[in-house]
Amino acid sequence: MTRSADELSAAVDELVEQYRNRCLWFLRSDYYPASDTERLRVLGYIERYGDLEAYRRAGRLKRWLSQRSSASSAA
Repeated sequence: MTRSADELSAAVDELVEQYRNRCLWFLRSDYYPASDTERLRVLGYIERYGDLEAYRRAGRLKRWLSQRSSASSAA
């Protein structure tokens, strides 16, 4: 299943918005990750500080992100 960079960015932003108050309270209230490195960092925060559902969703997005980055490095 291949998804575009825009879809990945939108999915991460949605998760950030949903878990902002619970997991990302220490970040600016208008913060959204702009790079893959920032996305991985934020997903790690959500995995660490969120509930089980947050952990699972962040893990899926991290796998999606790593597949995308692996594909671009193999090209």
